[in-house]
Amino acid sequence: MKMENELVVLGGGESGTGAALLAKSKGMRVFVSDSGAIKPGFCEEMDQAGIEYESGGHTEERILRASEVVKSPGIPGYSPLVRKIRERGIPVLSETEFAWRFSNAKMIGITGSNGKTTTAMWTYHLMKKGGVNVKLAGNVGISLARQLLAGDPDYFVLELSSFQLEEMYDFKCDTAVITNLSPDHLDRYDYRFEKYVDAKFRILNNHDENSVFIFNAHDKETMKRLRSMEYPGHRLPFAYDHVYGRGACVENDLLIVNSAQSRFTFPLSEIPVAGKHNIFNGMASALAALSVGTSVDAVKEGLKDFSGVEHRLENVDEINGVLYINDSKATNVDSVWYALECMEKPVIWIAGGTDKGNDYAPLEEFVVQKVKVLICLGVDNRKLVSSFKGKIPEILETKSMKEAVRLAKTKGNRGDIVLLSPACASFDLFNDYQHRGRMFKEEVNNLKNDYE
Repeated sequence: MKMENELVVLGGGESGTGAALLAKSKGMRVFVSDSGAIKPGFCEEMDQAGIEYESGGHTEERILRASEVVKSPGIPGYSPLVRKIRERGIPVLSETEFAWRFSNAKMIGITGSNGKTTTAMWTYHLMKKGGVNVKLAGNVGISLARQLLAGDPDYFVLELSSFQLEEMYDFKCDTAVITNLSPDHLDRYDYRFEKYVDAKFRILNNHDENSVFIFNAHDKETMKRLRSMEYPGHRLPFAYDHVYGRGACVENDLLIVNSAQSRFTFPLSEIPVAGKHNIFNGMASALAALSVGTSVDAVKEGLKDFSGVEHRLENVDEINGVLYINDSKATNVDSVWYALECMEKPVIWIAGGTDKGNDYAPLEEFVVQKVKVLICLGVDNRKLVSSFKGKIPEILETKSMKEAVRLAKTKGNRGDIVLLSPACASFDLFNDYQHRGRMFKEEVNNLKNDYE
């Protein structure tokens, strides 16, 4: 027999704790269960709110009496416990789907294999410039549920991962953005790219004639899907070539943005973040912000003064003529491709970690052209080493960030770039990509002592 109004939350991280706190604030009976350790800060929040929780294992008997289960995105749908929950006919949903029920805000959802964090933060930046009542939430770091505890704005900008989109059903993004699609997290999707793409396209769930879809017209998989479906809303493509109508493109070193609301041009030279991929991110952000009525003046100003995203092609420091760049957020091959594309000086490349079914072949041309030393940072570097052995002058292996940075220092000459751009998840040696990036920056800062 199900417990009346008992919401069970699986996972006690940011999204799980946020969902639990929101549920409690709505008068719901809630229980949080995590198979691992819950961070002390989240435990303290739940203690203060009077929320029951357990860590280090699951009490299945109680969980299987739930009226509904909110599943944290890190838990795969094929886990034995989730399968048992479904077999009992208990609804399983994401934290975003649950929180959305309690919001009247318009939603701008942003997903993609690469660029989604930058695009989400840039869209939010543009809207704030325009005086829009907007909040930022989702995979960018703060759960939608937690943001709602502080009040419901007019708009939310949400970064949505494929994991979050898996358990979305009634949720609707008024404006949806897919930045691009390339193989990522294939270990979660039976190593089948089409399953990963299926999850991403759930961002178009419940779209109607008033909805807006912003997409990369150069992305083969996105265009393939669009040709095989009937999309009811407004399509706004962005591309480096001309889009011949509404959307965004580049012409004569000008960014041309033509939305349903307005048309303007903007010099590419004034975009402050480097790389062709950031031109795409800027296009998508501008179209998204304009789709909800942000003024052209605010969009232009925000395109000009956006400072970028931590851990994404972040210049850390230049020491003894060597520039150190933190690109820890590059957790897949496509992200590293964009990073290497930007490099115009010899590169000492720090890469490696938990492989997610990567195919490193697309990187070969840039690696051969630009990389002088590859430093593999991971517990198991065999696949990375075998992919580039004999193709670049030197490959080294290490299992600590300190050693990786010190090795890079010994190999670097004035005018070189040390690039942390892993192409892999971080969980073999670090808590997450932020932890990996922070450790890189800390070790780079420690290098300064050698020159003082």
